[in-house]
Amino acid sequence: MAGIPLYFVDLQDDLDDFGFEDYGPDCDSMRITAFLDIPGQDNLTPLARLEKYAFSDNVFNRQIIARGLLDVFRDFSNNEEDFLTVMEIVVRLSEDAEPTVRTELMEQIPPIAIFLQESRPKFPTAFFEYLMPIVVRYLTDVNNQVRKAGQEALLILLEQDLVAQSDIENKVCPILLDLSAPDSDDEYKVEAVNIICKMASMLSRTTVEHMLLPRFCELCSDGKLFQVRKICAANFGDICNAVGQEATERLLIPKFFELCSDSVWGMRKACAECFMAVSYTTSPEVRRSKLSPLFISLISDTCRWVRQAAFQSLGPFISTFANPSSAGLYIREDGTLSIRPPAQDVNSNSCQPSNNITVVSSSANAALPSSEQPMEIKPESSTEETSAEVHTKLSEDLNKNSWEESSDCCASPAEDVSALCQGDKTAAGATEGTKESSFPGLSSALPSAEDVFNTFLYWRPPLPDISQDLELLQFKAEKHNDACSVPCNNCVASSEIKKVLQSLQEHIDDPDVQAQVQVLSAALRAAQFDSVGDCEAKKMEDSEEQHRGTSVFLRKEQENNPPFEDDKSKLQDIIPQPLLDQYLSMTDPARAQTVDTEIAKHCAYSLPGVALTLGRQNWHCLKDTYETLASDVQWKVRRTLAFSIHELAVILGDQLTAADLVPIFNGFLKDLDEVRIGVLKHLYDFLKLLHADKRREYLYQLQEFVVTDNSRNWRFRYELAEQLILILELYNPNDVYDYLRHIALTLCSDKVSEVRWISFKLVVAILQKFYANSANALGLNFINELVVRFRHCSKWVGRQAFAFICQAVVEEECMPVDQFVEHLLPSLLSLASDPVPNVRVLLAKALRQTLLEKAYFKSVGNPHLEAAEETILALQSDRDQDVSFFATIKLKQDNMDNIIIEKQN
Repeated sequence: MAGIPLYFVDLQDDLDDFGFEDYGPDCDSMRITAFLDIPGQDNLTPLARLEKYAFSDNVFNRQIIARGLLDVFRDFSNNEEDFLTVMEIVVRLSEDAEPTVRTELMEQIPPIAIFLQESRPKFPTAFFEYLMPIVVRYLTDVNNQVRKAGQEALLILLEQDLVAQSDIENKVCPILLDLSAPDSDDEYKVEAVNIICKMASMLSRTTVEHMLLPRFCELCSDGKLFQVRKICAANFGDICNAVGQEATERLLIPKFFELCSDSVWGMRKACAECFMAVSYTTSPEVRRSKLSPLFISLISDTCRWVRQAAFQSLGPFISTFANPSSAGLYIREDGTLSIRPPAQDVNSNSCQPSNNITVVSSSANAALPSSEQPMEIKPESSTEETSAEVHTKLSEDLNKNSWEESSDCCASPAEDVSALCQGDKTAAGATEGTKESSFPGLSSALPSAEDVFNTFLYWRPPLPDISQDLELLQFKAEKHNDACSVPCNNCVASSEIKKVLQSLQEHIDDPDVQAQVQVLSAALRAAQFDSVGDCEAKKMEDSEEQHRGTSVFLRKEQENNPPFEDDKSKLQDIIPQPLLDQYLSMTDPARAQTVDTEIAKHCAYSLPGVALTLGRQNWHCLKDTYETLASDVQWKVRRTLAFSIHELAVILGDQLTAADLVPIFNGFLKDLDEVRIGVLKHLYDFLKLLHADKRREYLYQLQEFVVTDNSRNWRFRYELAEQLILILELYNPNDVYDYLRHIALTLCSDKVSEVRWISFKLVVAILQKFYANSANALGLNFINELVVRFRHCSKWVGRQAFAFICQAVVEEECMPVDQFVEHLLPSLLSLASDPVPNVRVLLAKALRQTLLEKAYFKSVGNPHLEAAEETILALQSDRDQDVSFFATIKLKQDNMDNIIIEKQN
C-alpha cells in the first residue's frame, strides 16, 4: 500500500480484492453495481454499501459512485422503495463540496434522464422532482466547470425534449434572465447569453419571443462587454430563425443594423458571417431594400477581416434571393435538383421573389430554395430560340435521370452554401482571434471609434467627417422629391456616393481605400443605370455640376473599367445589381491583395448556388467569371470547379452545357490529379447530361484516367472503376466492348488489391451489360478472354480472381445459367487441383455459399450437379484446414465475418 495514494485506500482496496485492480479515475468500463453486489464483503446490503461509499471521506470513492449512477439506477429500478432511496442519495451527492464529484454527477444526468424516460410508467415524475432542480441549481454553481457541465446537460435535455414546458418557463428561463441582467457578474452574463442563444432553436417560438427575445435585444446593445455583443452577433441568425419573420423585421433588424456598425471589428465580422441566415428569415422586400445596402457597407468596411468575411458570405447571401419560378429548377426535400414540368408554363405569370428556403444546419446555414410543388417556367432560351425549341429542350431534360446530390466538396447548391458558411466561420475565427488578442483595450472597456486600430486610421489622419454634408444632401434631395412627381432615390444615392468618392481621392494610394473605391464605383454605376425618367436625368446633371472633381475621378475609373455598354451584359433583375457586381469582382487579382488570398476559391465554391439563383436565362452574367476561375493559376480553385461542374450542368441544361461547360470539362481532364479527381468523382453525373453523340466523344479519353501523376495514388484508379460501373448504362454493348473492356482488364491487373477487387465487379457488370442487351457473341468473346487471362494466369492472384468473378456472376445472375455451365463452370471446377490454398478457399466459398444454393443446381437430375458435388467433397477432405472448413460449413453471407473471427480466435 506504500505506493498507492491515500485517496485510493478504502474503496480501492476493496476493488483490488475482488479483481478490479485496473479500475482507476480514468476507467469507466466497470459496472459499479458488480462491486456492490459482492456478498459477505462487510455484512452490508448493496444499497447500504452504496450509501457508505457515496458519502465516504475519500473523494475517489464519491467520484466512482457518481460515475456509475446510471448502472445503479438500472439495477435498483425494479423496486420502487430502493429506487427512491437511490434518488435521495443522488440529491445528497449533488451537494458534495468537491467540484469534481458534482461535475461527474452532472455528466450522468442526461443518460439517466433518457433511462427514466424509457421507464416512465414506473417513475413518471422522478426526473422532474429530483434531477431537474439539480440541473437548474448547477447553472449558478460557483465552480465554472460545474456550470459548464450543467449547461451542456441542459442543452442535451432540451434537444432530447426531456424538459417540461413548465420547467422551461418557470425554472430555466428565469435563472438565465437573472444571470444576463445588466447588474449581473460579467462571467455569468457571458455564459448566460451563450446558453440563451444555443437553446433558442430548441424552444417554441412563443417561449423565445415572449421570454428571451426582449433580453436578447438588450444584450445586443450592451455597452459594457463587447464579448456579450459578439455572442449575440455570432448567433443572430439562430435567433431570427427561432422567432420568425415578423419579429425579426420588427425587433431584430434594427439591432442587426447596430451590430453591423459596431466600433469593434469582430462584431461586424460576426454579422457578415451570419448575414445569409438573417436574410433567410426576412421578406424579399426587406432583403432587397434594407439588407442589400447593409451588406454593401460590410463588403466595403475599413477592416480587412470584415471585408474578408463579407466576401465569403456574399455567395450564400445571394442565394437567399433564389426563386424557383425564375431559376427554372427546384430542390426536392430529398435534395434532388429537378426541372419543373413545362405544362405549368402556360398558366404561370408570377415572377415575384420567393422566400421558400430551407435551413440545413443548427447554425442557421440556409440552403437554396426547396419546394415540393413544381412551379412555373419562364422562357430561358436566348432571343434566337423559338418557344417550341425551348419546350423541346426542357422535355429532353425531363427525360434524364434526376440528379443526385453528392457528398464531396460541392455536394449540392444547398450543401455548398451550408458548408461554405461553416468553413468560413472556422477559418475566419482563427484569424479574428489572432487580431483581437493584440487589442488589450477591447477586453477591458468599450473603445471609442477613434481608438479602434486599423490600417486606414493608424498611419494617417482620419478622413473628414462628411455626415453633415450627407444630411444636407439628403435634405436637398427631399426638396427635389417634393418638387418632382417621380421619386428619385437612385439619384440621391448617386450624389452621396460621389461625395464619398471625392473625399477618398487624397488617400487613393492606400490598398484599403482602393478597395472601397472599387465597391463604391460599382454601386454608383448600378445606381446610374437604374435611374430612369426626366426627373432622374435632370438630377444627375445637377449632381454632376455640383461635383465636377468627382466626375473627373469617375471618368478615370471608367477608363480603367470596361465601358458601361459592356456592363449591360451583366445586368439582370433577380438580385440587386451591386451584389452581383461585387461577386463578379472576386476574380479580380487586386481582391486577393486587399481582401483574401483565397477569395477566388470562395467565389468558385459558391458559384453553383449563385447560378441556381440567377437561373440559366442569366448565365451570361456568370460565364466570363466561370471561365476566369477555370483558368486560375491556383489548382485549388480549379479543383473546386471540377467537383461542382456536374451540378452546374444540371442548372444550365444540355445546350448551355455543350457550349460553355464541355470545353472547360475537357481542360479539367488534362489537369493535375488534384483537379481531375473532382471530374472523375462525378464523371457519370456529367456524361449522362450530354447528348449521345457528344457523350461518345469521351470514350477514348476515359482510358487517360488510368494514368496518374503519382502511381501510388491508387484511390484515383479505384474511383475510376466505380464510375465505370455506372457509366456502362450510357453506352451500347459495342462501345463497351471496344473501349471500356480494355480499361476494366487493365484495372484488374492493378498492383493494389482494393483496385483489383472493385475491378472484378466492373468485369461482372460488363458481362451483365452484354447479355442484358442480347449481345451474346460479345459476351462469349469476353468470357474466353477472362478464362485465358485469369484461369490460366501464372500468378495465383489471377486464378483467385477468376473464382471470385464466377461467384459474382452467379450471385448477380448476369448471364443465362446454360451459358455459365457451358463456358465458365468447367474452368471454375478445375481450380480444385490448384496448388495454392488461397485459390481453393475461394473456390470452396463460391461452390458452398453461392453455386449450390441456386435452384438450378438443386434440381434432381441436373447433369452438372454431380460434378459440383464431387468437387465439394474433394475440397472437404483438403489438407488445408481453411479449405475444408469453407467446403464443409454451409454459411450465410451475413454471418461470414463473425464465423471467420470466431475460427481465428
